[in-house]
Amino acid sequence: MSRPATFTPPPGTRSRLLRTTRGTFATLEAPPSAPGKGTALLLPGFTGSKEDFIAMLQPLAAAGYRVISVDGRGQYESTGPDSQDAYAQGELALDVLAQTAATGDRVHLVGHSLGGQIARAAVLLDAGPFRSLTLMSSGPARVTETQRQKVRMLSEALAVMDMGQVWEAMRAMDPPQDADDPDAHPNGNTPALRRRWLMHRPAQLIATGRQLTVEPDRVDELAALPLPKHVVSGERDDTWPVPLLDEMAVRLGARRSIIEGAEHSPNTDRPARTAEALADFWDAQH
Repeated sequence: MSRPATFTPPPGTRSRLLRTTRGTFATLEAPPSAPGKGTALLLPGFTGSKEDFIAMLQPLAAAGYRVISVDGRGQYESTGPDSQDAYAQGELALDVLAQTAATGDRVHLVGHSLGGQIARAAVLLDAGPFRSLTLMSSGPARVTETQRQKVRMLSEALAVMDMGQVWEAMRAMDPPQDADDPDAHPNGNTPALRRRWLMHRPAQLIATGRQLTVEPDRVDELAALPLPKHVVSGERDDTWPVPLLDEMAVRLGARRSIIEGAEHSPNTDRPARTAEALADFWDAQH
């Protein structure tokens, strides 16, 4: 779970609803504070939300980009149905295409973790609306065996417990220093993390978790598209090992950025450096 330092939008950023042909999605949007260079659409990962990019919004806006981070259907403040079929990867990819169309621009698409695999699926459906694709801590196929076990445990818990009970069970499994200290997370934002968790749709978590455990390798399909690509990760990653991400970047012919001091969520671990890497990549496309 990405743990943003705050859930409060920074100055100049607004919370707004993005109305599309496939429904309405909650977003955070930052207009460019320098001459506009384009639009970026940011997709969060499993159990995450638009706030996972909150510390990157101002730096990217200062670099000249309009930045929109979005809650996918059934994530946090975006509504969604209770049917798991509604969260099939193809459905979520179509949502991304609709979100992109609603921005009124061709976008630089960024997906973190699960969001990267949804972004990849969207681009493979139709690459035309996109100026580039960045896969952030998002690997070529399914997650590691350790992570598959965790996802299976979560899905089994969601089948027999409510969201509040599952949250308490997850907190009990936190490292001792986190479980004992309510301020262990940045800015003591545990209540906000809990609220986000409770607002997720269980069907979304079960369906997308399953996707992470069975995702096939589609790197060759993606490599065949004439779209600029970028692979970003931290120095360590327990969901897709960094050497695997290195290999994927080579297969894609992609730019590779490794964020020092970061792990699976460079967007929250080292947001300023991650924003710099994204802006440098996007600038190179002009």
